[in-house]
Amino acid sequence: MLRRLSLAAALLLTVLPPALPHAQTKRFITETDLFKFTWIADPQIAPDGSSVAFTRVSVNEKENRYETSLYVVPTDGSQPPRRLTSGIRDTSPRWSPDGKRLAFLRAVEKDGKAQPPQIDLLDMDGGEARPITEVKDGAAAPTWSPDGKYLAFTSSTGPAEPTGDGHHSDVKVITKATYRANGNPTYVDVAHHSHIFVMRTPADATDKPIPQQITDGEFDEGGLAWAPDASQIYFTSVRVAEPYYEDAGAELYRVGRDGGAMTKIAAIDGSIGTIAVSGNGKTIAFIGEERGKPIRSYSQPDLWITDATPNSTPKNLTADYDFDIGGGIGGDQAAPRGGNRRPVLLSPDGKDVLVVAAEHGSSNLIHVKVDTGRITPLTDGNHDVVAYSATPAGNRLVATLSTQTNIGDLFFLDYTPAGDANHHAPRQLTHVNDELFKEIQQSEPEEITYKSFDGKTIQGWILKPPNFDASKKYPLILEIHGGPHSAYGNVYTHEFQWFAAKGYVVLFVNPRGSTTYGQEFGNIIQYHYPGDDYKDLMAGVDEVIKKGYVDPNRLGVTGGSGGGLLTDWTVTQTQRFKAAVAQRDIADWYGFWFTADFTLFQPTWFRKAPWEDPQDFAARSPITHVANVTTPEMFILGDQDYRTPPADGGEMMFRALKYRHIPTVMVRFPRENHELSRSGEPWHRVERLQHIIGWMDQWLMGKKNAAYTTQ
Repeated sequence: MLRRLSLAAALLLTVLPPALPHAQTKRFITETDLFKFTWIADPQIAPDGSSVAFTRVSVNEKENRYETSLYVVPTDGSQPPRRLTSGIRDTSPRWSPDGKRLAFLRAVEKDGKAQPPQIDLLDMDGGEARPITEVKDGAAAPTWSPDGKYLAFTSSTGPAEPTGDGHHSDVKVITKATYRANGNPTYVDVAHHSHIFVMRTPADATDKPIPQQITDGEFDEGGLAWAPDASQIYFTSVRVAEPYYEDAGAELYRVGRDGGAMTKIAAIDGSIGTIAVSGNGKTIAFIGEERGKPIRSYSQPDLWITDATPNSTPKNLTADYDFDIGGGIGGDQAAPRGGNRRPVLLSPDGKDVLVVAAEHGSSNLIHVKVDTGRITPLTDGNHDVVAYSATPAGNRLVATLSTQTNIGDLFFLDYTPAGDANHHAPRQLTHVNDELFKEIQQSEPEEITYKSFDGKTIQGWILKPPNFDASKKYPLILEIHGGPHSAYGNVYTHEFQWFAAKGYVVLFVNPRGSTTYGQEFGNIIQYHYPGDDYKDLMAGVDEVIKKGYVDPNRLGVTGGSGGGLLTDWTVTQTQRFKAAVAQRDIADWYGFWFTADFTLFQPTWFRKAPWEDPQDFAARSPITHVANVTTPEMFILGDQDYRTPPADGGEMMFRALKYRHIPTVMVRFPRENHELSRSGEPWHRVERLQHIIGWMDQWLMGKKNAAYTTQ
């Protein structure tokens, strides 16, 4: 039986920064500490387990940008990380099977503009990295064949440039319902698609192999995985022109290394995601979300296994495990621009699977026996497993772990997938933010559980100011997560720590609809959102007020996306809050249905289209109830946010509140999309925090801010 490796003790000993001799000499965290943060992304352990290559992300404050470069660190802990590459846009390190070379993506600058990334190759015994691709639209997802003779990757291809009179029209002819995408400042390009390329790996610097495109057509391919004999490539693809009509998801296919006909391997009544092929080539494991009948708002991801033969029938290995396979915890410090992978790790004989799972606000690695479906925890701690990788043998593993007081560091583990071999305590390999955090006094959150109005148990956390005095009365900020199917928990969130440092008690909870608590808990809000989730939030506020250190007359509320919707909803349902900040919110479901960057054609959130049931759309839209609002409210909006278009959110609420003479302000962020709080421009992320606190301070602390007065 697999022995559990408990990380809790190790994290307490190694993840937290060392204390200074006099705690009072420490300062509190600031919003601009974001400029000093270092992030670890996409860790890749070498085939022999001796070292780890990873992407290091930092901020160039002067240039207002993130910079990424590759580092390597030995797994025996004998040396600190050292820099491997000199670029500032280097990502996606991938070891060759023999561990002698490293392929990665590099984007160079030309005429002051970053070019599409190309694959570079670095010899680990010395020398400079050299580019090995020159594809027009850039390369992505470099993947070595098991024998090291080939590299597969994806790249976008499309029609040739127009010829003739030289005129290139900028008029867009739109034929599909999904014509915009968050993060894309232009319309969705329906003429170009992501296809698979294969190239022979060069023997030396003088060898210039030419990539061969092996897939084509009007659909995208991704999620590449090689067959063990390097003769085939498995991939996922949605091969339906307009999948929103039938809610079609990605299916599993394969194609020969030299191209040819594609073969469907497997499909489920839902969508197939991350895949892995066994070392004997007989089976494939993948993460899949089964829609359910009738269709659900939230479908919990499961681990599946299938034969690597055409039209095989997948088996759900975790049907009786009521938590999220491949899931994580939501914070604001996932490495921007770096990328993180939570792969499915299938043992060479296909008998064992290692994968991450999210439970009750934490994520940990679990071991699954393919023949029985037996699940055994591999790690057990109050943290988020942000990313990980393993050696081909599957017995050595590296993971990036984040806690509520640590942004993220690398840990090394070794184990035997199938037995009771000797195990070692996890070894911390990096301390990337220790120098910064040893001078900062942070608060450890207090976990709470409480009963909501109908007896459901709700989990949450209270973060108090670092100099907390229980005899005082503090203002409180209620934080509401988005999704709505996501979860707060044991991961680092700079926003919470800074709000606490500014003198606020911060409450963040996982109301019904949150992930990591099972299928029923997540889906219960279907057709009732917002609704009872608001009651769960208010029950949490009451729970904290009962503790005696929160001033019930100084309550603030904020949230983004689905949390922005719930912020708007909250101030239409109660006058208890004296300040609110709705971020990238939804105010009018009717308008949102037509303008968001994804469709709601399937009855997931609403049973019918808006004109077929306008009463339901109106009843659940905050703008319908705006006459009830007395709370001063700020709206934080990204000009390129197509996930929650401002015209159907904060712009509506702002105009309505101005009409009603309720104090309100709208803060607009140019060039920013729905990811402003997580990966927006560094200065914009800082200014966002400043505006939230500026508004809360004005209405909860009595600190007037001239920026918010009417001129």
